[in-house]
Amino acid sequence: KEGLTVFRDQEFTGDTRSGPVERIAAVRMLKTHQFPEDAGPLAHPVRPASYIEINNFYTSTVYEKGAEVCRMLQTLLGREGFRKGLDLYFERHDGEAVTVEDFVEAMADVSGRDLDQFMLWYTQSGTPELACSLDYDAHAKTARLAVSQVVPPTPGQTKKEPMFIPLKVGLIGSNGDELPLKLDGEEPLTDGLLEVTEREQVFAFRDISAPPTLSLLRGFSAPVRITSSLDPDQIEFLMIHDSDPFNRWQAAQTFASNLLVAAARNGAGHERVNGREANRLAQAIGTTVSDASLLAAYRAEFLKLPSESDIARELARNVDTDAVRNAREGLRAMIGGAIKETLAELYEATAPSGPYSPDPDSAGKRALRGAALDLLVATAAPAEIARAKHHYREASNMTDAIAALSILSHLPAAARDQALDHFYARWQDEPLVLDKWFAVQARSARPDSVETVRGLLSHPKFSLKNPNRVRALIGSFVHANPTGFNRADGAGYKLLAGQALGIDRFNPHVAARLLGAFESWRILEPGRQARARAVLEDLAARPLSTDSYEIVTKTLGGA
Repeated sequence: KEGLTVFRDQEFTGDTRSGPVERIAAVRMLKTHQFPEDAGPLAHPVRPASYIEINNFYTSTVYEKGAEVCRMLQTLLGREGFRKGLDLYFERHDGEAVTVEDFVEAMADVSGRDLDQFMLWYTQSGTPELACSLDYDAHAKTARLAVSQVVPPTPGQTKKEPMFIPLKVGLIGSNGDELPLKLDGEEPLTDGLLEVTEREQVFAFRDISAPPTLSLLRGFSAPVRITSSLDPDQIEFLMIHDSDPFNRWQAAQTFASNLLVAAARNGAGHERVNGREANRLAQAIGTTVSDASLLAAYRAEFLKLPSESDIARELARNVDTDAVRNAREGLRAMIGGAIKETLAELYEATAPSGPYSPDPDSAGKRALRGAALDLLVATAAPAEIARAKHHYREASNMTDAIAALSILSHLPAAARDQALDHFYARWQDEPLVLDKWFAVQARSARPDSVETVRGLLSHPKFSLKNPNRVRALIGSFVHANPTGFNRADGAGYKLLAGQALGIDRFNPHVAARLLGAFESWRILEPGRQARARAVLEDLAARPLSTDSYEIVTKTLGGA
C-alpha cells in the first residue's frame, strides 16, 4: 500500500500541476535517496523478507521504488487496464489484510498477462543495469537495438534473476521527427514500449531510411540505470529535439553529468568545466530556457545541474567530495557567465506583476526566476549578489524568500548574515518556518558548515527532543550537504555520531534515520572511508537501540 499511496499522490500532482515536472521531481528524489540505498549495505527488496526493527522500513525503497513498481504496472497494462485492475483489487479485498500477490493477481486477471516474473520487483533488491547499443544497417534499412540487463549482487542476494522491465524508446530522424517503430514480424508500436525479460535481447526496427538517434527509457519507464552508446552530439540533439519531455531534460542532465564526472575523477576540474563541451551545454540550455512555448516550471529544471550526490553516484568509487563540489561549482559559474544575458532577461520577464498567487503558472514563473538567479549569483559578480539581496528584501512570499536566502547562504558572511538575521527576527515564533532557517544553514556549501551546525545545536530555539528541528538541522546536514558531512577531517562523521547517540536514548527511530547517512561510505576515497569506518566501529561498540544497532551493523558489514 505504501508504493500505491505514493504513486497516487504523484499522479494527482502531475494532473493538477505539470506532469513532466512532477515526473522529474519524483525521479530526482528516487535517484538521490533510493538508488544509493539499493547500491549500499542497507539494500532490501520493496517487500523485505525479514527485519530486526520494523521502524527501519520506512525507506525510499518501500515507498518511492514501490511507487515505481505500480507505475510500471500501469505502463504495461495501459491506464485503462491498470484502473480496471485497481477496481477489481478494491472489489475483492476492501477492508481485508492483503498481500502484494493479491494486488498483482488482480492486475493479471483483468489483463490476461502472466506477471510471475514481474513479482521479482517486490522480492529482488538492487537497481537493474541496462546496457543498450543501436546499430544501423543502411542496406537493410534496419536499426537493431541490443539490450542486456544485470542486477548487481546485494546483501543476502548474490544471484539475481533477469527482471521484467518495461523500456519505452523512440527513434528520432535527423530533422527531429519521430520515426515509426516497426519491429520485425510484429505490429507497429504505438507507445514505443519494449518488454525486456531476458539477460540479452535484440529488437530490430525495419523501414528506417537513415541513421536515427535513440531515445531511451522515455518517461523513466522503469527504475533502472542505463548505459548507452550515445555520443555528445546525439545527447545534445536529444536536448533540443526529443519529444519526450522527461528524456529531453534527462539528456541535459546526462551531458552535464558526463562533464562533471570526468572533472571530479581526473582532477582537471577547471579545464573540463570551461572547455568547448561545457560551452555547448550552456548554449543548449540557453536555447531551451528561452523557448516560451515550454512551461516556465519545466524550463526551470534545465537550469539545475546534477547534484553532488548524483555525481558521486556516477563516480561509484574513490569519491573525493571536495573535487565533486569544485567541479560542480565551476560548471555553474561557467554556465551563469556564458548565458548571463539570457538569464537576466528571464529574471526580469518573470517578475511578479500582481499579488501572490499559488496557481501553476505563477508558481512556475517563481521557480524559473529563482533558478535563473541562482546561476547568475554563481558567477560571484557583485551586481548579481546585490540582485539576490534585493530579491530577498522584495520577496512577498515564502517561496521567493527561501530561494534568495538559500542562494545567499552559500556566500561569505558579509553577504548572507543580514538576510539570515532578518529572517530569524521575523519568523522566530513560527516553528515550521524556523525549521527552514535551520535547514538553509545546514545545507550551506561553505567550508565551515560543520562549525555552523555545531553552533546551531546550542541555539535557544533548537532542541534534540523536537524531531522536526532535528531533521531540519542535523538531517539536512548529513543528507543534503555531502561535502560538509564528508569533510576530509572526519568532523562531520563525529558530529553525527555524537548527536545520534544522544537522540538514540529517547527517539531511536529518528537516530536510526540520521545514521543512514553513512550508507555510501564505501564509495569514498580511502582517507574518508577510514574515518567513517572508525566512527561506525565506535558506534557499534556502544549500547544502541535495536533501531540504530541494525543500521550501524548493516552499514559496517564485514569492514
